[in-house]
Amino acid sequence: QVQLVESGGDLVQPGGSLRLSCAASGSGFSVNTMGWYRQTPGKERELVAAIIIGGRTVYADSVKGRFTISRDNAKNTVSLQMNSLNVEDTAVYYCCVDVAFYVASGGRYWGQGTQVTVSS
Repeated sequence: QVQLVESGGDLVQPGGSLRLSCAASGSGFSVNTMGWYRQTPGKERELVAAIIIGGRTVYADSVKGRFTISRDNAKNTVSLQMNSLNVEDTAVYYCCVDVAFYVASGGRYWGQGTQVTVSS
């Protein structure tokens, strides 16, 4: 079983910064791609950023140059540094990891979500 625990969501003013963190715990698996998605009411969940085990990163166009994703493979953690936040970044942010189990097929797991609100 894989458990994801997220932290870091908060209320911040436009132009401010936040750092989201997510830790994957459990045993019997290895973590492949780690990422962050976000969702607002009435809209589909969208990819914000992802990082593969080798370190290659992918970003949504809307966050390029402002957000930075990083991971610690030894701790199975992924972080999202968000700078120059604007009101359009307001959403629930979800951590997502793709894992491979040693004795079974892999899967995708989601965190519980953390609210980021950008408002003056």
